[in-house]
Formats: sequence, C-alpha cells, structure tokens
Amino acid sequence: MSAPAPTLSSARPAAGQPGDLVLRFRDVAKAFPDGTVALEGVDLDVRRGDFVTVVGPSGCGKSTLLRIASGLSPATAGTSQVDAERIGYVFQDATLLPWRSVQKNVELLAELHGMSRTATRQAALDAIDLVGLRGHEKKLPRALSGGMRMRASLARSLTLDPDLFLFDEPFGALDEITRERLNDELIRLFAAKGFGALFITHSVSEAVYMSTKVLVMSGRPGHVVESFDVPFGAERTPELRFTPEFAALAGEVSHALREGHS
Repeated sequence: MSAPAPTLSSARPAAGQPGDLVLRFRDVAKAFPDGTVALEGVDLDVRRGDFVTVVGPSGCGKSTLLRIASGLSPATAGTSQVDAERIGYVFQDATLLPWRSVQKNVELLAELHGMSRTATRQAALDAIDLVGLRGHEKKLPRALSGGMRMRASLARSLTLDPDLFLFDEPFGALDEITRERLNDELIRLFAAKGFGALFITHSVSEAVYMSTKVLVMSGRPGHVVESFDVPFGAERTPELRFTPEFAALAGEVSHALREGHS
C-alpha cells in the first residue's frame, strides 16, 4: 500500500478538560501481511465527554480499531492521533491473574506504572468502591461471578484515571440482566469521570443506550458508513429502552447495519 505512513501524536496533555480531543483517526487503514485489508478510510474523533460506540458485522475490524488506538498495532495508512496521557483498555475477557486477589489484580496496572505502594493501594480501594466490589477485595477470581470479574477488570483500569477508555465488547459474554446492570454502572462512571470512550459491541440496543454517538461500520474492509448522534441526556434509566424514541433510533442503526453489510 503506497499511502503515507501513519503518524502517532506524541502530545500528552498535563490535564485533560471536558471537550479536549483524545483520539482522532483520519483515513486510517490496516492491511495484514497475508494481504487481508481489515480497515480502509476510517475517520473518527473522540473527545473527553464523548462515548463513541462502534457496531458492525463480525470481521469488519472493530477490535483492530482499538488495537491501533492503544498502540498495540500500527495502522498501515492514514493518521492516528492519540492525545491522552493515560489509556484504559478493557478486553472481552476480564484477564485477571487467578493467583491474585481482587485487590491485588486491581493494583496491577498502578504497580506497573510505578505508583508508590501507598498510592497504588488507595487507588485500588477507591476503584473497587466505585465498581461496587467492596467486601470482595480478598477473593480470588474463581470465587467471582462473570459480572464481578468484569467489574474487577474495569476497576484495574480506573486506577490510572484514564483520559481515554477503550472497551472491546466487555459485556458480550454476560447474561442480559448482568449486562444491563453493568451498562448502568459504566454510564454512572462515565458521567462521574468524564473520560473519552471508544466502545465496541455487537448489540444495537447496548450501543444506543450507552452512547453519545454510534458509528456503523461496513463489512470488510471496514469503514464508517453511518454516524448517529444519540439525543438522550446523561441521566439514563432502564426505562429508556422501552420508549418510542429509543426504538426509533435503534431501528435506524439496525437498518444502517444491514445496509452496510449487504
């Protein structure tokens, strides 16, 4: 591919403010050594206070977007600009170390980032409290439900107080009730912390419920075919899912998803 090499901004703001740009893609593409083109011509912006969710068919490059944003994988064309001092990444699996307690798992990223022992412990306890795991600090992962393990994974990233949060279908393997409860928990944390978020999901309902903006991607090579601003305010309750306005927007997103996949 002869397009210009991608660039990654080295700017790291000292303190992010609401509305500050934390992630920008311009004409981003990703091709793999076997010739597979996963992404092509992707444009997107995420600012502090934005919750941007991406939906698309399997194999369209949604997770690849997150790997490029996190620096785990380079783009092969276009510009990837990350202006976030701290990035949180929550994977599809909780990825907890089975021999470490909840608290020790939550402390891990802070330890790796060189925080003092006192600061690490306090950040972990604060994060555990925020995600509703107080009282479970000493338990091992095997003693937790799937939802509790995801809460611990979320708490681990919260210890870094990230400017940009990347979520790779974190609730996809959970039952519907647990998933909806964690949707509400994450909305509450987003309102309290004001980070920028890029969230991947296969669920149109989850995308509309969680987001300030929903992006619909095409089949491979993935690119954004439609963008929807979500008009609902910051205070969202489960009853929102049963309103005509919610159903109408979810229907529009579903239609765009079908059109983009055809």
